[in-house]
Amino acid sequence: MKELILEMEDYAQEKNVPIIEKKSIAFIMKYIKDNNVKNILEIGSAIGYSAILMASSTPDVFVTTIERDEERYMECLKNVKKCGLDKKINVVFQDALDVFLSEDLKYDLIFIDAAKGQYMKYFEKYKYFLKDNGAIITDNLKFHGYVGKKDKIESKNLRGLVEKIENYIEFLKDNKEFDTSFYDIGDGLSVSKWKNEK
Repeated sequence: MKELILEMEDYAQEKNVPIIEKKSIAFIMKYIKDNNVKNILEIGSAIGYSAILMASSTPDVFVTTIERDEERYMECLKNVKKCGLDKKINVVFQDALDVFLSEDLKYDLIFIDAAKGQYMKYFEKYKYFLKDNGAIITDNLKFHGYVGKKDKIESKNLRGLVEKIENYIEFLKDNKEFDTSFYDIGDGLSVSKWKNEK
């Protein structure tokens, strides 16, 4: 398992595939253990790095992960199989905004780590599938140090993306339904929970 994780880190670096930072995934794995998380939905599988680590956090956790890029989806499937975790990880090949979930599906943890410009849409779509005491964790809120410094960014596309992340952070801060804590860990994480556990 350790060997495969290192292989995946090398692959990600070589192919320029964004994977979660080590401190961030360590935080999430601890959160899974501390909060008795059993059922996780991940938006954005990439090559399966975070799904594999989350699924290996405890013996009885199950991860459903969604990926829209075919090459990454195939790589994710391959890695999940190599780890022998195909009974604990379900990989879905689809755009997360098009996925139709049964209304009675509920998750202890929803992890958002896909297209940064769509974070608000993911949050609004998937919050209905969060258990009453569950949490939505979002990664990359510092976005490599660009967040809060968009005036210094020359690229129009990058500036637009950073603006969307900044808008998402404001959306979380002002949200009437959720309380959000922000963590200066890795590339910046947030943990959002229902204000009034139903």
